[in-house]
Amino acid sequence: MGQTIELTASDGARIAGYRADPEGPAKGGIVVIQEIFGLNHHIRAVCDRFAAQGYLAVAPAMQDRWAPGFEVNDYGPEQFAKSRAFFGSFRPEQGLADVAAAVEVAKEAGKVGITGYCFGGMVTWRAAHAGLRLAAASGFYGGGIPNYIDLAPTIPIEMHFGDRDTGIPLEQIEQLRARYPQVPVYLYPAGHGFFNDERQSSYDAASAATAWQRTLDFFAQHLQ
Repeated sequence: MGQTIELTASDGARIAGYRADPEGPAKGGIVVIQEIFGLNHHIRAVCDRFAAQGYLAVAPAMQDRWAPGFEVNDYGPEQFAKSRAFFGSFRPEQGLADVAAAVEVAKEAGKVGITGYCFGGMVTWRAAHAGLRLAAASGFYGGGIPNYIDLAPTIPIEMHFGDRDTGIPLEQIEQLRARYPQVPVYLYPAGHGFFNDERQSSYDAASAATAWQRTLDFFAQHLQ
């Protein structure tokens, strides 16, 4: 259903991306932001799922500036370590430029939303603050909330967290709720990474299904 494309950011950087088109007329565009594991099989599958729902989905390869083609699919300890090394090179401004490049493609379908997981959840929150010609955002278990809590969203956004996430304490989630009572913040009986059905150690089918439907409903409300 999808294909690999090239994206060009405003600073001239060229990165890979994945594009999945719906079979019929598009309802809108969705930018999908990866976990720290690269533009891997799971993220491409998420794009395909959005395309099956009628959206043009575009995922930028957020690590391509430092490790072109980086992709992890087995989620073992060694691969986790390699993935985390990415944070030493990541620059938020460059990340937002890469998101904007994906938006430029996705807007062919009309209004554009953004969603992301783990690292991508954090990028989604920052993108919702920056605007980037986005219309809505749905972020999943973005870490480091206290670091970005002052970045008030400028577009409609919802957030999804697991109440058993050892990396994101409940106190941080409650801080977010208290600061932005207008933002729907959903808690699920699950841990970190509960949406990734290729990580069996953390995947929670019931929570993932509920979060997926909420995301679809949210985008239907704001993009169509």
